[in-house]
Amino acid sequence: IATPTECTMWYVIKPVQVSIDVRQSRATVYDFLDVMANHECFTDHALTDWTCTGPDRGVGSKARVTARTAGRSDTIEIEVIAAEPPAKIVEQNIGAKGRRVASGTYLLEDLPSGGTHIAFEYAWQHAPLSERLAAPFARATVKRINENAMRRLADRLTQLNNATTSNPSASS
Repeated sequence: IATPTECTMWYVIKPVQVSIDVRQSRATVYDFLDVMANHECFTDHALTDWTCTGPDRGVGSKARVTARTAGRSDTIEIEVIAAEPPAKIVEQNIGAKGRRVASGTYLLEDLPSGGTHIAFEYAWQHAPLSERLAAPFARATVKRINENAMRRLADRLTQLNNATTSNPSASS
């Protein structure tokens, strides 16, 4: 006889984790990620039509975006729900007309040789039946999008660093 856990595990989508190492300090990376509007430049390959509301940074900052994947589009509401400077930012996002609730968590760690290890985890709390049934595809798609976003984030941080180095008065 199957236990309740065995009977219900088929519809739980496992979290997706991606990471990248960058040369910038943890404080610099945190300061960049803390501003919700800054996320557009490294996620606009999948998230478009950005509208930010609430405070510019920190808990309560919000964005409304359109996710475009697999030929479909969906409106996503993103809100920062927790922050522990300079190490952690947690976002909650709601999509699929409220049927998908997920969290995105950035964890920042100092690297022994300098720089920062950026880890990002996307975890579903609730998902529509169609996503649960296609969990391997959903996970692969989210992983590919988030890996690309991490590369783009690293590139953007490098561009900002280079701009600041060549012009100390430059800002993001």
